[in-house]
Amino acid sequence: MRLLDGKHGLVLGVANKWSIAWAIARAAAEHGARLIVTYQNERFQKQVQQLVDTLPGARTAPCDVAEDAQLEALRQTVQATIGHLDFVVHSIAHAHKDDLEGPFYPIPKDRFLAALDISAYSLVAVVRALRPLMQGRSGSVLTMTYIGSERVMPNYNVMGIAKAALEAIVRYLAHDLGPSGIRVNAISAGPIKTLAASGIGDFSRILEIYQTRSPLRRNITQEDVAQAAVFLLSDMASAITGTVLYVDAGFHIMGV
Repeated sequence: MRLLDGKHGLVLGVANKWSIAWAIARAAAEHGARLIVTYQNERFQKQVQQLVDTLPGARTAPCDVAEDAQLEALRQTVQATIGHLDFVVHSIAHAHKDDLEGPFYPIPKDRFLAALDISAYSLVAVVRALRPLMQGRSGSVLTMTYIGSERVMPNYNVMGIAKAALEAIVRYLAHDLGPSGIRVNAISAGPIKTLAASGIGDFSRILEIYQTRSPLRRNITQEDVAQAAVFLLSDMASAITGTVLYVDAGFHIMGV
């Protein structure tokens, strides 16, 4: 059963083959979706294009979410190539490497604001730009978060605050877009070895703790997240919005 047959989607946040966004794009394509996958800049263009070339009918487009002009250009590209959108996957986050280790409080204001801009506000900017292409289509917006939004995870620091803001944005967008039939949800994934995660101090220790303490006694994979994402993007989740779905082998239920 292909859950996304006939649907058109946009995936933002692919950096390389280990990206969660790429796993979601691949799974969505396997379930019949026609995709546009973005890359941030020329540094990532070649490797993203090589990946997307393996997906039937998929295209790439540049998009730096911090630039309103690029978001408008992306909207025009989507409209000209596939006409409309049934879903959008937002898998984007950024923080300065120096702010992902040690204590939180030394972070300078400019880097704090930059982390919130890219990691949280960008979802608002993306939705504002692309909402017209989702009108009347029972669309779905999905973003990625982490349990560091609600609990202190050493070294996660400003990203925990950014993810807390992102989850609040999910709820407010779900309220605003619900009357248009557009759902907005998030997946709170367990730790996975990705380019972004590699910048977090003592990340290997986090993986060890999850594997030891989670009820399923294992870490999760990109594919675990991708399968949950396909469900949330599909019509099978038509009554689910404003929700954070935990895909973390059950770690979030544990007290110690």
